[in-house]
Amino acid sequence: MKKYVILMLVCITTSVVIGQKNNKSRMPMLGDKAPVFNAKSTNGDINFPADYYGRWKILFSHPASFTPVCTSELIELSYLQHDFDKINTALVVVSTDGLNSHIQWVKSMESINYFDKGKVDIKFPVVSDEGYEIARRYGMIHPNSSSTKDVRAVFIIDPDNEVRSILVYPSNVGRNIDEILRTTVALQQADKKGILTPANWKPGDDYLIYSPESVKQANKLEAKNDPSMNSLAWYMWYKSK
Repeated sequence: MKKYVILMLVCITTSVVIGQKNNKSRMPMLGDKAPVFNAKSTNGDINFPADYYGRWKILFSHPASFTPVCTSELIELSYLQHDFDKINTALVVVSTDGLNSHIQWVKSMESINYFDKGKVDIKFPVVSDEGYEIARRYGMIHPNSSSTKDVRAVFIIDPDNEVRSILVYPSNVGRNIDEILRTTVALQQADKKGILTPANWKPGDDYLIYSPESVKQANKLEAKNDPSMNSLAWYMWYKSK
């Protein structure tokens, strides 16, 4: 059975002038192999993706340690650590702050009783990227942005180390951690069952099958009178789990 990982990448803390040759970078596209990196983290040295063989990974970017939006995201992420564990998904966070700053940030977050949900231990590593090497490899420094801290992205990476989903957010809008978990589950289910997931799909909901290639094929599906299937249009067939 394939294992899954999520790598969370924290964004850049220092303003960098964009447009210089040594700052140019390319964001990997869907289907590209996830760039390799070695770095230090709050959980020790990270060798990515070798340390996560056979698992899914997510890259989650933040502007800096001790920023309010990012802090809220990582605390919410920590509450869902076990949910990601259940789907064999590992979490890794990367930031261009120094390692000492990350350590203090983690300690601070673990002391917060977030909206009376209780304090929680942060088990996923927070990686230091002071030299911007990881940020450049993942295209986190954008040519049309005046500062590296304007860019925050999530890359979901599969067990074959291919990028499967890319979500990009502005620095002033918090990410929906439940949606990141839902997207990962949807990708896993699509791979396992060869299905499609409709808008607002959640685990346990009916899913879509691939469209028949003609009305004739659709009529054959209808003639089967399968109680687990129903259609809203000849090309749009739902199937219960």
